[in-house]
Amino acid sequence: MQIDVTFRHMEVSEPVRAYVEEKLDRVKKYIDEPIDAQAVLSVEKKIRHKAVVTISAKGITIKASEETNDMYAAIDSMVDKIERQLKRYKEKLKQHKPVSGRERQIQKTVFAAESIDVGSPEPTIIRSNSFQVKPMAVEEAVMQMDLLHKDFLVFTDSSSEEINVVYRRKDGNYGLIVPQSK
Repeated sequence: MQIDVTFRHMEVSEPVRAYVEEKLDRVKKYIDEPIDAQAVLSVEKKIRHKAVVTISAKGITIKASEETNDMYAAIDSMVDKIERQLKRYKEKLKQHKPVSGRERQIQKTVFAAESIDVGSPEPTIIRSNSFQVKPMAVEEAVMQMDLLHKDFLVFTDSSSEEINVVYRRKDGNYGLIVPQSK
């Protein structure tokens, strides 16, 4: 397990780093190797201790954060959240057989409208990302979106092999965008 610990607005502390690594070692039993974990520990206004971790392993990314008055308590709560999410994920995987080897590469592009230059009606690309799109069922996509704390997720439907988008609606429910060809 590869664990990167970043300290923000606080001094680098080897005992805290060792504590994070020890606690995150507990999650190895839920996911097969290789596991990459990025932990960010920060202190805000000298009283708010925040611990955020992002774990990436075998096609899944899980994020959890916790904020308390004590850094060790924040780390404990954050690891407990990650463990609960991984247990839930592992149970769902038992119900669904994952499809491997059919990932697609997707490119995400963010546009910005040019408000100063009136002569240019075209938007300008300000950021572009590319990522693997894993084939999965709609239920698995909703679970992955919840684990990442995102408002939408682009995925390949494992039954139709088409790119779909699942998103969180303002009323708390979920929406699904399925492409239709003419």
